[in-house]
Amino acid sequence: MIEPSAPSTDNAPAAGLAAGLPALEQRLAYEMACLQLPAPRWTLPRAHAGQPVVDVAVIGAGMAGLALAAALQQRGMTVAIYDESPAGFEGPWVTTARMETLRSPKQLAGPALGIPSLTFRAWFEAQFGRAAWDALDKIPRVQWMDYLRWYRQVLALQVHNGHRVTDIWPRADGLVELRMAAGGRGIAVWARRVVLATGRAGLGGPWVPDWAQALPSASWSHSADEMDYARLRGLRVGVVGAGASAMDSAGTALEHGAARVHLLVRRPDIPRINKGKGAGSPGFVHGHGRLPDAWKWRVRHYIHVQQVPPPRNSTLRVSRHANAFFHLGCAVQGAQWADGALQVATSAGPIALDHLIFATGFAVDWSQRPMLRHIAGQVRLWRDRHAPAPGQENAELSASPDLGPDFEFRARDGVDAPGLDRIHCFAYPAALSLGVITGDIPAISEGAVRLAQSLAGLLYAEDIEAHFARMQAYAEPEVFGDEWVASPLPGDGSR
Repeated sequence: MIEPSAPSTDNAPAAGLAAGLPALEQRLAYEMACLQLPAPRWTLPRAHAGQPVVDVAVIGAGMAGLALAAALQQRGMTVAIYDESPAGFEGPWVTTARMETLRSPKQLAGPALGIPSLTFRAWFEAQFGRAAWDALDKIPRVQWMDYLRWYRQVLALQVHNGHRVTDIWPRADGLVELRMAAGGRGIAVWARRVVLATGRAGLGGPWVPDWAQALPSASWSHSADEMDYARLRGLRVGVVGAGASAMDSAGTALEHGAARVHLLVRRPDIPRINKGKGAGSPGFVHGHGRLPDAWKWRVRHYIHVQQVPPPRNSTLRVSRHANAFFHLGCAVQGAQWADGALQVATSAGPIALDHLIFATGFAVDWSQRPMLRHIAGQVRLWRDRHAPAPGQENAELSASPDLGPDFEFRARDGVDAPGLDRIHCFAYPAALSLGVITGDIPAISEGAVRLAQSLAGLLYAEDIEAHFARMQAYAEPEVFGDEWVASPLPGDGSR
């Protein structure tokens, strides 16, 4: 396996760029110039409370936020990105993700937005060469983060790190107010449009069963938590689930010296076929949003029920340890702390553990996103829109937001929510409404371009009077009057 360009042991950003990157960056600049990118700014400057108003504020500087910001910038709009993480540590890649390599095939273009020199492949080959690329199997996780750091730098994207958004207030005057905590003080920012690029956790956060909250906090964790797995050394660890995050958590626990790791899997078998991958095509990417409600629901429900199998290499990472145990048909039913251990009840019988890791995914749970509390009760959800056919009930889908064609939130019937449609969801919960174009590597560029085009159109239409006046006032001549000599018609009609 090709090692990352920066040492991966401490997850630190690369100290410097490799020698081959300057040439790539020159080529990227040439390609963008050929495409006339970025476009000159065309939106109208605005100010509020003595501050400039940004066209689009993006919350989240992970892969989706960066891709969208780049697409907006290329189309001549002003954009600011806000992320509470330190610079270079946005998203899950070097914080909560624990896989050795990415799941996606290495050749996918990812957030390159159709520009060859902006792809991971171009970045990799510039440093390691074509032979190394051909030998590479999957992209190492930490190396992917190094690529995203370069992506942000080479495109000069304006990211405000250490900014935690505390409040989002849509207003009736065409602005959205953001309140943030940064550097120990509170600040206010105004934008014409706001985009939530909050990743897989989306509009909520990790899901665990209610009974977990009654357990001692040190006795359990979620696979998405930041945690030092070294503290599991010598412990009996249970992992609930059999997906990718379950295998990654189990493998990490084993590598940090856990005495035993028990995978507690509800299903009688581990899923083996990725139905979502089987559906992948340009039609799937661009057509889902056009489907009738019943078909949207049917497709997403089927993928959800079938579940995505864990990667083979992640599963082998666990099974190669003699102290790893796969318990199939073993649904966890509850647990309590007694006799110095977790007494876990399962459908296959009891088991005593020292620590339980819930690899149970995420839920749309507005209470886990305090910044959204001003709009949470206003947003129309799919449960307000669609009654699924018998046997297709799905709580996760029902809680998904019913987004409009421009990724915008829509108000529930009878709710007066001026400005709500100025907030757009570019995160995983958009999948039911618009398809898987808001977070995963395969179609992130398509989603970013689509939303950027929508926002450009919305901003233009809002200011059409001013743009028309600007057109009327435009006075740059292309013909100067000295290109010809006027002459009268001959009096006798001859030529």
